[in-house]
Amino acid sequence: MVKQIKPLSSYWGQIEDSRKAKGLRHPLGAVLNLCSVALMAGAKTPKGIANYWKNRQPEPELLARLGFSKPYGPSQSTLYEVLSQVKVTELERALTAWMEDSLADSLPVEPGELEGMSLDGKTLKGSSKQGAEIDQVLSLFSHRLGMTIAQLGIPAETNEIGVLPDLLVEVVLAGRVFTMDALHTQVETAKTIVEQGGDYVMVVKQNQPQLYEALETLFEQPGADPFIHDQAATFDAAHGRLEQRTLVSSLALTDFLHWPGLQQVFRVDRHTTLQKSGRVRSQTSFGVTSLSPDQADAAALLSLVRQHWHIENRSHYVRDVSFGEDASQVRRGALPQVMAALRNCAINLIRCHHFQFIPDAFDYFAVHYFRALDTVGC
Repeated sequence: MVKQIKPLSSYWGQIEDSRKAKGLRHPLGAVLNLCSVALMAGAKTPKGIANYWKNRQPEPELLARLGFSKPYGPSQSTLYEVLSQVKVTELERALTAWMEDSLADSLPVEPGELEGMSLDGKTLKGSSKQGAEIDQVLSLFSHRLGMTIAQLGIPAETNEIGVLPDLLVEVVLAGRVFTMDALHTQVETAKTIVEQGGDYVMVVKQNQPQLYEALETLFEQPGADPFIHDQAATFDAAHGRLEQRTLVSSLALTDFLHWPGLQQVFRVDRHTTLQKSGRVRSQTSFGVTSLSPDQADAAALLSLVRQHWHIENRSHYVRDVSFGEDASQVRRGALPQVMAALRNCAINLIRCHHFQFIPDAFDYFAVHYFRALDTVGC
């Protein structure tokens, strides 16, 4: 069954068209509809998007449904020109509103289920060297849906930490669990999330030295077992590796550490055995969470920690491998950021159809173009 989602095409009106009215041939909304449908069918660049409608010319209703008033679509050079002039912040804000409205009305979380959301940055490789305005983006990704909920560009004068408050303002915090790596383990971030009714699962490293030292002392001191509240483990065998992960949680430091909303602390041990060589690799990390034991036991915390990396496997990897983001030579102005946002959009639309493999979706929508039009809302 296809997941229902709000019509994307109805959100393009939130983006101001900065082009001069004189000589304007194609509505901005029609161009963005075309980009979304073409990307769902496997287009990777403005050239590929332009070729998409050319290859669909035997279907005359296509351009009309996309919103074009003329009997022809944009050329490659026109697409470059239009997309390079898109107000990217407004585009990202419109896509966030689309996803938030869809989550609220069409894709709600099941009662009692934890709504995990990953926060993580991604570099748009080669962008800065070729003159792009932005070469990094910060994204919010749904564990449950495999969809990007929000994205913001990271200006050169700041970093992920500096952009995160602006992203959190754009999204709903209440009722969600935000997972993040150690870079975002910051007092102000934790405070913002819990004050707005959300929860966090934060990895702790030595960028928070006092917090790290307290957790290390608790879990690695002799006779630490009495302080352990709960524990859980998973075991996986895949790709020639045996992986065991164990999480132990504790309530011992909740009154001692002055960390906003703190309810539990935890340690995660990872042991990986390479079957071919027999070599064993071990890694230990620590974390803090505002989730109480009643909200999340050790098994639930371990699941949230693991699912955080879905943003790498189901978003960043897909954009790089299936959509060729890292290899893209589209580097003009804000165009890399615009294309990154549209790729997120296309992945979200594809996820609505429950495809396990993105290339299978490309093949399907290349033939069944009317399904892509329906999903976009054209």
